Amino acid sequence: MNLKRYFPIYKKYPKLAYLDSSATALKPQVVVEAMTDYLSHYSANIHRGLYQMSEQASSAYDETRKLIAEFLGTKDEGEIVFTRGTTEGINLIARTWGETYIKPGDEIVTTQMEHHVNIVPWQVLANKTGAKLRFAKINDHYLISNDQWEQLINKKTKLVAITHESNVLGTINPIAEITAKIKAINPTCVVVVDGAQIVAHQPVNVVELGCDFYVFSGHKMYASTGVGVLWGKRELLEAMPTFMQGGAMIREVGWQETVYAPLPDKFEAGTMPIAEVISLGAAIRFMKSIGWKTIQEQEGKISALVQKRLGEIDGLKIFGPSDLANRGGVFSFAMEGVHAHDIAQILDETGVCVRAGHHCAMPLHGLLKVDSSTRVSVGMYSDEKDIEGLIVGLQQVKKIFYHG
Repeated sequence: MNLKRYFPIYKKYPKLAYLDSSATALKPQVVVEAMTDYLSHYSANIHRGLYQMSEQASSAYDETRKLIAEFLGTKDEGEIVFTRGTTEGINLIARTWGETYIKPGDEIVTTQMEHHVNIVPWQVLANKTGAKLRFAKINDHYLISNDQWEQLINKKTKLVAITHESNVLGTINPIAEITAKIKAINPTCVVVVDGAQIVAHQPVNVVELGCDFYVFSGHKMYASTGVGVLWGKRELLEAMPTFMQGGAMIREVGWQETVYAPLPDKFEAGTMPIAEVISLGAAIRFMKSIGWKTIQEQEGKISALVQKRLGEIDGLKIFGPSDLANRGGVFSFAMEGVHAHDIAQILDETGVCVRAGHHCAMPLHGLLKVDSSTRVSVGMYSDEKDIEGLIVGLQQVKKIFYHG
């Protein structure tokens, strides 16, 4: 199936090999049209006006919340909080639940494969509260060994933050298994999952995962930038203080005190990113129209091809599990004697887009003993021609640096 036809950018750049979907996914025409339709035809604020355009905008916004609840496998729409992205979602948890319930001497656990957004807020929280920050280690196979949880988790552990899929290694963590292990040791421990890298690539059911919070961004799953989702268990969200204060998140305001609105409005202060939320609804409908079977078959085929072709290049080392059953379509690598930035620049000259740098994971790159890596990441539109372009470009890199 030619899935590129749904993405208008390929009409302008028909030879484009876009292999940076982990940074942001391309946008299908239906998402562009949904945003344009709102901005052009009913660009009113939500939940405020009693006129038709406002009611249409409110309906589209609320419908997206229903779609997200279904997408994540929860029946409680009130557990779906719109944010501006994964970063805001994790910071919201740290600033509200964390600052309320983490005390001196408590412990916070995250892992060595995390994006900065799942490290830095917990560092700040630990410094503010006097808690201790600990890290689950990755092994030689780029996985988190399951047996270390018994050493890491104890009665002092209040929160565990973990990525569902590493944005560097491609490692997919077995969240349901890990959560069950953590809860068996400490049932009161709260588990926060960063799902930014996986929600566009496989189904996610938060009830089955057993976690307490799940966050992701819209722009990595074919929607606009500027919108994300925080899912949390109702009892936790209700017990948390507000994150920001302003319009829309109040029930009643007096001169000296305020009564806040119920979930989810409590956490959605001010005018929300309405067009972006509508784009997220359009993206989910689009993904449903394509179907998980098609998406996973296409990405699985291309991921296998990437791993095979990169593995054939002398002097190139891939960081991540060799078993495709334990990884997604994210492949970071280093080429002996060549800086990642040089690789990316040469590939760009051949029409191939990849990421180069530390990918907001400096501590992990320190463990890998490289200051930067080149990252190839696939989306549903990735095909064999893209990978052929990648390999041709890498051969050009080798010609310049090894034989030039």
